[in-house]
Amino acid sequence: MLLSPKNKSLEEFLASKYIAPEKIEDTVLRLKEEGKTIATLNGSFDLMHAGHLEMIYQASLVADVLIVALNSDASIKKYKSPLRPIISLEYRMKMMAALGFVTYVTYFEETDPIALLTKIKPHVHVNGSEYGQDCIEAPCVKEGGGRIHIVELVPGLSTTQIIKKIKDIT
Repeated sequence: MLLSPKNKSLEEFLASKYIAPEKIEDTVLRLKEEGKTIATLNGSFDLMHAGHLEMIYQASLVADVLIVALNSDASIKKYKSPLRPIISLEYRMKMMAALGFVTYVTYFEETDPIALLTKIKPHVHVNGSEYGQDCIEAPCVKEGGGRIHIVELVPGLSTTQIIKKIKDIT
């Protein structure tokens, strides 16, 4: 059972939701032995916004446990821009862990989550509609016995659009 913020400090509560990448297989094995279904969602979640919240919430509805995997800072620099992320992994993990509908948070160093998903073998992997059923995660998720669940995006909300708006007003 997860700690309640009412009986622990914020740091203790947030730490109760972290899974170190090297501990992911042990945690997942325990959860599956308990009969829990597992959903995964991954991304950078840099400058978290209402579109992210909708996707994360929808992901939490498709299984007993939601594990959100964040791209490390180095990973984001490789696949997005040397100027990103705007928010460091430490703080992105804290914000993600603070959400009540997120069960656990972890991270990965690679530019894609395939190695991590191969370890987790989620029952459901959630992705945004911009990636579709044929997303790069699909083969490894399906090979592990899972399925892909697509969530429609909230129109007009993306980190890139938010950054553009900020640049336009400065």
